[in-house]
Amino acid sequence: MKVVFMGTPDFAVPALKKLIEAGHEVVAVVTQPDRAVGRSGELRPCPVKTCALSYDLPVLQPERIKRAEAVEELKKYPADIFVVAAFGQILSEEILHMPKYGCINIHASLLPKYRGAAPIQWAVINGDETAGVTIMRMEKGLDTGDMLAVKEIALKPKETGESLFDTLSELGAQLLIETLPGIEAGEIVPVKQDDEKSTYARMLTKEDGRIDWSKPAKEIECLIRGCNSWPSAYTGYGKKTLKIWDADVCADDTEAGNNVGTAAKSENDGGAAAESGSNGVTVGTVISVNNDSFTVLCGGQTLLSVKEVQLEGKRRMTSGEFLRGCRIAAGESFS
Repeated sequence: MKVVFMGTPDFAVPALKKLIEAGHEVVAVVTQPDRAVGRSGELRPCPVKTCALSYDLPVLQPERIKRAEAVEELKKYPADIFVVAAFGQILSEEILHMPKYGCINIHASLLPKYRGAAPIQWAVINGDETAGVTIMRMEKGLDTGDMLAVKEIALKPKETGESLFDTLSELGAQLLIETLPGIEAGEIVPVKQDDEKSTYARMLTKEDGRIDWSKPAKEIECLIRGCNSWPSAYTGYGKKTLKIWDADVCADDTEAGNNVGTAAKSENDGGAAAESGSNGVTVGTVISVNNDSFTVLCGGQTLLSVKEVQLEGKRRMTSGEFLRGCRIAAGESFS
């Protein structure tokens, strides 16, 4: 098939490569304009543009794809179908109806569950057991089009937003190649989405990574994994920010009760704090410290064992390395 490909970040690169390897004719690649990066303000091409140029493909970089001049330029590259993967701009109805087989999108969720810009991160943050990709026919609404193909996978126990991003990127590329022949042959029966089951997966902000220690340990552990690698989960430690990159939920409730009692004594010796649990210990308080981790009290008397951190201005390191240079004691609290 003749294809116009639209995409911008790393997520879209495997799909572009698979199209070329499968023998489809990519007549043009549409991506975002080069953006200034770093303090120097140097313009840098996005990953999709870099990939397209390596294959000597024509690249279009409209500031706004809806503008008349951009639409006219697009018409110079007639195609059977437009394939979209994390392009970053909304297509006009004129563009949606331009190719013979319409426009399809590789969406990184099991629609209609997560519609919007950040389905991958929210799947991990929300503690989902499964995730997947959907090939959908594009229409005017936000990720509301009919579903053409779906592939589901189980999330690994230590799945992060970054690892799931990589997995679904490859999965979506493969599903695209498997789906295109069926579209061309007219063999695929579109399935309408159930709008009542949809959730809006908004773009994450830096503030979303701030740890609320009043939440249960499991929710915080999911937040840590979902915000890896951006915006990262973090908390206040003294006057600095401490990022937490890896942690485990402690399962031993008996040990938890004993440790909370010990920390309560340490805290009472050094002064009381607000928002305390049933034993008088504030959530966010360090309950115990050992050679390679430290344990923090979370909401519902649950405990989180912190394994990997990064103090503001320092490199990312294991908690063991961190504790050798920074003395944390039971009874200290994170803000």
